[in-house]
Amino acid sequence: MAAEFGRREFLKAAAAGAAGTAVATMLGGSVFASEEKAASAPEFAGKKKFAGIGSARNVTEDIYYVGASEKRTELFENVYPIPRGVAYNSYVILDEKTALIDTVDRSVTGQFFENLLGVLDGRELDYLVVNHMEPDHSSAITEVLVRYPNAKVVLTELAAAILNQFFATDIADRAIMVKEGDTLSLGKHTLTFVTAPMVHWPEVMMSYDDVSGALFSADAFGSFGALNGNLFADEVNFETEWLADARRYYCNIVGKYGKNVQDVLAKAATVDIKMLCPTHGPVWRENLGWILEKYDKWSSYTPEEDAVMVVYGSVYGGTESAANMVAAQLSQAGISNVSVFDVSKTHVSELIGEAFRVSHIVLASITYNMGIFTPMKNFLLDLEAHNLENRTFSLIESGSWSPIAARQMKEILDRIKGTRYVGETVTFLSSPSESTYDSLAALAQAVAGDLQGEAPAEEAVTEKGTVWKCKVCGYEYEGEELPEDYVCPVCGVGPDQFEKIS
Repeated sequence: MAAEFGRREFLKAAAAGAAGTAVATMLGGSVFASEEKAASAPEFAGKKKFAGIGSARNVTEDIYYVGASEKRTELFENVYPIPRGVAYNSYVILDEKTALIDTVDRSVTGQFFENLLGVLDGRELDYLVVNHMEPDHSSAITEVLVRYPNAKVVLTELAAAILNQFFATDIADRAIMVKEGDTLSLGKHTLTFVTAPMVHWPEVMMSYDDVSGALFSADAFGSFGALNGNLFADEVNFETEWLADARRYYCNIVGKYGKNVQDVLAKAATVDIKMLCPTHGPVWRENLGWILEKYDKWSSYTPEEDAVMVVYGSVYGGTESAANMVAAQLSQAGISNVSVFDVSKTHVSELIGEAFRVSHIVLASITYNMGIFTPMKNFLLDLEAHNLENRTFSLIESGSWSPIAARQMKEILDRIKGTRYVGETVTFLSSPSESTYDSLAALAQAVAGDLQGEAPAEEAVTEKGTVWKCKVCGYEYEGEELPEDYVCPVCGVGPDQFEKIS
């Protein structure tokens, strides 16, 4: 037994020693206490990381892309589906001094360090510029500082504070604190720093290179999607293959902070930008006006297109049928730019992206537990949270005994700036009837007329009059007075169990 225990402890100690050596080697350090022991230790001649040969690319003659893509993660920020993967972008400028612009997410540090080592090709790293402290861009900072102990860290004061929160790393003796308009000379290249607070964290800055005209823009102008060998936006069909993900990325990640993005766009207009180098997605070197116009519309909450999205929440198919009827009627009225979504099966990030694209939104919800269908309510609250403005809504509600979803949807929509309504609310019980069809056709005609510049049939949702609510089951009776002999059709209680709610 003693011999067996001894072997077990020996194996544990040996494994721990091997692991310690590997970690120290990766960090460029040594686990040995003396030079004699270090000299006698065999050196591992293989790669310090195991991602494979470097895959860096030239952005310009002396600016290099050293980032990496990955497709294993299913949810970006553990929230947003990324079936096409995502790229984590980092850049190196080689001049009299060398500068690394941002690092990467921990999932791709292996490829990142092989790229960085290959590009530096034995040179020291002089500066690490930290534009954004979010961990998908800062996870490799501490290892960079260990590998390159003479590198200075260029960042804002707030970024330094956040760095300390994440890594508890003391950079006081190697930090260069910068603010709006400060510059850093690398030799031929000079970087000018532009603060971009709340795009989309408070410490964010961007770095502008006066030689190439490149703006290293942090998360601005980024996109979901891995780079499939193509680094530049002009190497892909961006409008058909990337735009939806770029919009979804912007609207969900940055969309809440439109005013801040507008401020940055105003700053950008004062410099000669020839290239946009974001921390996600392709690099822009051509047709910059096209993507800048998109950002201007998204950040000013201006509809990207005159279009309609129909969003429905349905359990047994009746409300789904009503939504499809409206879509068909819109098509017959000459509106071809129509999209239809099942709120239960479409991720809310896609709905948010589409809401930023379109001008008109038709919402069709069942009444569920005496309220809005839960996925629909979540979508509306997310719209509000992302500060969407200036959209036109039309409402459809259903219920088998007390349809009230429209009124509650309107309560949320009324809190959204610039909300307007077109057409009369369509209400039906359980499933659409012939009269429902006529009402849906009228609603579609009102939406189409509004899009085509005609006077809408109804400028506001028709609101209910006085409503009496059953305190037992929630059934609502509409009428100025509740009859003295009234009996709730759902639970059978009398008028004494009803309360006036509006």
